[in-house]
Amino acid sequence: MKLIKTILALTLFSTATLCAAKVTPLDSVAIVVNDGVILESEIQILVTQIKQRLIKAGQDLPSDNVLETQTIERLIDQILKKQMAQRMSMRIGDTQLDQTIENIAAEQKVTVVDLKTALEKDGVNFAAYRETIRDDILLGQVERISLRRRINISEQEINNLVELMKEHGQSSVQYNLGHILISNNGDDSTENQKATRNRADKVLELLNDGQDFKRIAIISSSGPKALEGGDWGYMSINEMPTLFTDAVTGTAKDDIIGPFKSGNGYHILKIFDVKGQQQIDVSEVNAKHILIKTSIVLSDERAKKMLDQFIEDIAQGTATIEELAKEHSDDPGSAIRGGELGWNDPSIYVPSFKDTLAKLEIDQLSKPFKSSHGWHIVKLTGERQVDATDNFIKNRAYQMLFNRKFNEESAVWSKELRSNAYVEILD
Repeated sequence: MKLIKTILALTLFSTATLCAAKVTPLDSVAIVVNDGVILESEIQILVTQIKQRLIKAGQDLPSDNVLETQTIERLIDQILKKQMAQRMSMRIGDTQLDQTIENIAAEQKVTVVDLKTALEKDGVNFAAYRETIRDDILLGQVERISLRRRINISEQEINNLVELMKEHGQSSVQYNLGHILISNNGDDSTENQKATRNRADKVLELLNDGQDFKRIAIISSSGPKALEGGDWGYMSINEMPTLFTDAVTGTAKDDIIGPFKSGNGYHILKIFDVKGQQQIDVSEVNAKHILIKTSIVLSDERAKKMLDQFIEDIAQGTATIEELAKEHSDDPGSAIRGGELGWNDPSIYVPSFKDTLAKLEIDQLSKPFKSSHGWHIVKLTGERQVDATDNFIKNRAYQMLFNRKFNEESAVWSKELRSNAYVEILD
């Protein structure tokens, strides 16, 4: 009888434990975004990562509520862009991801193994880190592709900027900008505009009293760089959104500017730093390449195998890169010239192509690698230093205008994605 009671007690205990386990949720849906969801765990993981980054940077932590609100906005923005990438059938393969991580490690002058060890020492799971980098690449690509169609730069705009640059001797000042946007939430009513201005004035008062700009940006800004403390990095006058250019002209380090109004609300800027952009010779490279684009019938694996075979044929002397480019390359502009790209500033190429060229010696042929255009092999045929020419100045002017319009259109595009989406934040 005593044994039966013991078994019964253990059975009841086990049943109670199982029941308790059934009603204890491991995770829950926090936000519905169109046909996707954001989990509570995703929010908490990102909040923890941001806290760790702020602590490492020596910044004061805002409240958990503020961090969670900013994190939610960031995750909604990210999932909307991922959904756009899915509609465009975009994905980042492991080969491209591995190459990007190798480049990150190289920039820090460590090996990938060293990078992994350092991350894990800081409590960062390397597999999760890889997926974060994969997402960053994907979000960057979908944004660039989407915005390129919206950016138009006229020849007259370029010529006007070229003249301006020549007047200033091709030197320009770069500003490290901090930005806070006090959003009007799309409400143009007089009452809301007044309330928005009052909030902006209170933020300005805090800043003038010596409060840390980056902390205030995390707490109050609705701008795209809020979780980075509003830090936009270094840019010249010609690369800033047009709205900022007049406000920044003539300012000095540590100046606070604003609030000034736009259609989105009120903006406050801080000049974190100012530096002159020194004149240097322009580095140019010459190269030959073969591009193989993937498709429904040509997989990544098959494209890479084709290029591996080309490398073998070139090494054995049975074919040249020029012959193979003319016959097989999917880049029509260079294929007709045997893969010849001509002398160019390497910065014009997509990151993976530019980074691969940087690692090659003269006449060295790369291994197959993937970019946003497809799979490549590239041979570096020359390097040179040249003085800044009218052509270089013109290219630089175009890039400055593109960067300015990209920043402006990026904010508009993100706002449109959000306004056209179904978003429900659950209790």
